[in-house]
Amino acid sequence: MATLTQDMKDMIGAQLNFLSTVDEAGNPQVGPKGTMRVLDDHHLIYNEETGKQAWHNLHENGKAAVAVVDRPALKGFRFEGTIEGFHTDDQIFEDAKTFAAERHLPPAIAAVVITIDRIYKLDATPEAGDLIDGEAKPTDVFTH
Repeated sequence: MATLTQDMKDMIGAQLNFLSTVDEAGNPQVGPKGTMRVLDDHHLIYNEETGKQAWHNLHENGKAAVAVVDRPALKGFRFEGTIEGFHTDDQIFEDAKTFAAERHLPPAIAAVVITIDRIYKLDATPEAGDLIDGEAKPTDVFTH
């Protein structure tokens, strides 16, 4: 399990985050998640509002990637992880409903919690794509 730094938490809170998933055939899907936020040092959470493609994909394979970038600073992060749970009837869901109501957002059908397994740098530098925290995947080592 990877750990968020304060800089990462601040960026997640200040910028628009994008959730990426894949379907059973490996087809990618990506979309903005305006409700993405930090749950704790090791988890992200967002309010699922539509129950469409990402929702389906996450139920099928439980894999997610979240990208966030501060464009003026040319800095960013990619958080890869697994779904910890789809909360629909507990305190996490009640908190998600309050989060939405306070911001005049559509009601959530669930609160989705992502356990962060790996964190990558997305800065506009030669280190873009480098693993910052978490266990490396075999594809993390490329040669030019």
